[in-house]
Amino acid sequence: MTESKLNTAIILGVALIISALIFGGFYYFAQSKNSTDALSVTGSTKMRVTSDQAKLIINLSSIVYANDLSSGNRDIAHDLALTRDLLKKSGVADADIVESPISMNQVWDQNNTGQIRYQLSQIITLQSNDVNKITDISKKIPTLAEQGAIISVQSLEYYYSKLPDLRVSLLTQAVQDAKARAEKIAEGTGRHVGSVISASNGVVQILTPNSVDISDYGSYDTSSIEKDVMVTIKASFRLK
Repeated sequence: MTESKLNTAIILGVALIISALIFGGFYYFAQSKNSTDALSVTGSTKMRVTSDQAKLIINLSSIVYANDLSSGNRDIAHDLALTRDLLKKSGVADADIVESPISMNQVWDQNNTGQIRYQLSQIITLQSNDVNKITDISKKIPTLAEQGAIISVQSLEYYYSKLPDLRVSLLTQAVQDAKARAEKIAEGTGRHVGSVISASNGVVQILTPNSVDISDYGSYDTSSIEKDVMVTIKASFRLK
């Protein structure tokens, strides 16, 4: 290679290195600048609601020996008649009542007597928008035991049917809360919050009043009539 060609190659090589350094520095500066032009915060909001639906599950049962299943069926029929009468007197419509078929399960013989026994069970499910009525009925059910019924309240659950609509409005409030927090943080740096770059909402938490027992997967309390609905959102804002 001639001396002139060698010098030309060296000059080109140096020029490429300088160009790469300049471009790399510019890219790093641009990335650093962009990273400081955004602020990510988490916003949240909470609202107290009153359940507008209730679900009551009643369990009727009878334990009999294998050779006396007919007696168990009569016991269930007797207790069912008492339950229907109570519900009717309480003003419950037939359409709100669902009666399951009678199920039968063998009872473990702990005394090793060799006698086989079965537990017969029937589930009655009651659903209504009259939350107070269902609550009152749940308190009356145990009194049927005074008339010989083997009956118990399996569960009493409360729900809020307008949750989808409420969730939309709460997300808006959560974004506003996130922006207010971002503005407080930005004030300390002498900058101002601009438009939203991105936002992602978290799971909905439906909690007992004043509870902090939240879950990463969301929670839905059904034990209380009054509930706190909480929504969180993570948002990124431009800084000016």
